[in-house]
Amino acid sequence: MLRQPLLALSRSEQVKKLVSTLPVSSDIVAGYVPGETTREAIDATAALVDAGLAVTLDHLGEDIADAEQASANVAAYVEVIGQLSSRGLARRVEVSVKLSAIGQALPDSAGPGGGEKIALENAREICRAARNAGTTVTLDMEDHTTTDSTLAILGELRQDFPETGAVLQAALRRTEDDCRRLAHMGSRVRLCKGAYEEPESVAFTEKIDVDTSYVRCLKVLLHGGGYPMIATHDPRLIAIASTIAAEVGREQGTYEFQMLYGVRPEEQKRLAATGETVRVYVPYGKDWYGYLMRRLAERPQNLSFFVKSLVSKK
Repeated sequence: MLRQPLLALSRSEQVKKLVSTLPVSSDIVAGYVPGETTREAIDATAALVDAGLAVTLDHLGEDIADAEQASANVAAYVEVIGQLSSRGLARRVEVSVKLSAIGQALPDSAGPGGGEKIALENAREICRAARNAGTTVTLDMEDHTTTDSTLAILGELRQDFPETGAVLQAALRRTEDDCRRLAHMGSRVRLCKGAYEEPESVAFTEKIDVDTSYVRCLKVLLHGGGYPMIATHDPRLIAIASTIAAEVGREQGTYEFQMLYGVRPEEQKRLAATGETVRVYVPYGKDWYGYLMRRLAERPQNLSFFVKSLVSKK
């Protein structure tokens, strides 16, 4: 019952202004975001790698107003990729990029070709830096209005950087078909449930329907020739994924599990100890508000800790 109100709060400028005054070290924020700086992100990443986990880093910066902000986000990615290389972490760590953070939604007046063209060129720069460092990029998926644009940009990128990963959301009714199109050899696809508030016309709104869609999509990806990245914290879906992988003869290392930073860390370690590849999604940066509110919407039981942080802040 709390999910929709929390998602609505994620778009509230008044609440955003209040919440953004919280220090990033406050309990509820630090539980999901290890810090605002590149150094804090790299230090958290190194600790996870030392614990036997892989990582994908996301520099938070979704709501930009101009091409200069997009360029600043690109520079942040190039910087963190350079740090991964210099710290010897690139083999176990990749980066996740939201196209909205690098220009996708900018108007046509922002430059020739508009936001999509700007995002594509910026993504190419990040992909080039990643390849030179020996790592990869995955394009995050956002709300359903951006799906076609994101997949089109993915297709363009894969002409030069076929290792670029895709993200699909099981909550969307179209996703099973998208899985079929992307489940080919060499294609890296992260399957998640989806954290955005979507209309019933394009998305499943009942949990059971989302879960059922997730399993159907899992079957497509695990039977396909690509590299599935199974993003879920749901114990039942993890068990189902393991069962399907065994049934189709998938060896460990031909797929991976993914979980969010700070969510079920002991399960992350347990799975890794069994030989599974487990990648932790680590967000960092100053623009953590929208990300935090979506995580609260997914796990409303954390709301009490969040309210306590608001009330006790000085």
